[in-house]
Amino acid sequence: MKIHLVDGTYELFRSFYGAPPRRAPDGREVGATLGLLNSLLALLTKSGATHLACAFDHVIESFRNDLYPGYKTSAGIPAELLAQFPLAERAAAALGVVVWPMREFEADDALATAAARFQRLRSVEQIVICSPDKDLAQLVAGDRVVCWDRRREIVYDEAAVVEKYGVRPASIPDWLALVGDAADGFPGVPGWGAKSAAWVLARYEHLESIPEDPRLWGLGAGRAQRLAESLRAHQAESRLYRRLATLRRDVPLGETVRDLKWRGAQARLKALCRQLGAKQFLDRVPRWASGPGAA
Repeated sequence: MKIHLVDGTYELFRSFYGAPPRRAPDGREVGATLGLLNSLLALLTKSGATHLACAFDHVIESFRNDLYPGYKTSAGIPAELLAQFPLAERAAAALGVVVWPMREFEADDALATAAARFQRLRSVEQIVICSPDKDLAQLVAGDRVVCWDRRREIVYDEAAVVEKYGVRPASIPDWLALVGDAADGFPGVPGWGAKSAAWVLARYEHLESIPEDPRLWGLGAGRAQRLAESLRAHQAESRLYRRLATLRRDVPLGETVRDLKWRGAQARLKALCRQLGAKQFLDRVPRWASGPGAA
């Protein structure tokens, strides 16, 4: 079997900014939630997904905000988008999808935990992480665990990760520590860019393995010397940034692989769609967990 793990937060943002606004009969903005529902239904009906789960940042802040004050927060996120987070979780669960709402951890941590757990099972042929988020590239393993950018229809196996970033998946947190991640709110090490970080980490894999003598790096002497001086001056920050970028694999998820099997939409989806002003969505649902006539 294949397991599809969906980055619900990414899907919600993508729907909010990529689809027209939509108001429910009560006046609420619900376009992003409806976009998420359509995306999940397409995954089930057009992509043949049979086992899936969807992780959300129930709150944007996480344990990483305690480690680094500059880490991303909910500040600046439109109120009409933030208000849809709990609604989106309800909608995905009503569709019959397993939902992981993260509070202390982030959605990416839930996906990392699930990927680490389920890839060990013989019955699992492949794990498909549905997101283009570069943080998640660290989870890719050969062609057994892949990332799928559904919008661009690109699948990133390990070879594709190396081609895109210049480093293997295990080095992605180190690469982000050097380069920085504006989306997550940490700047990286001054002077280091994507190419220089890839060049050095492709050879030495992790920060602590980089030789102190920059003459061994294979870069121009002057450039290597400047990078080495910056790395020495910001050693503590680089280790912290790597910790921020490293996904946790110890989120307490209770579901087994059997629980991830999609058995159909729940009856409560009908009432929810009426509230959202999207009764036509129900006509496209191919299966109902309680039978097609359930109220």
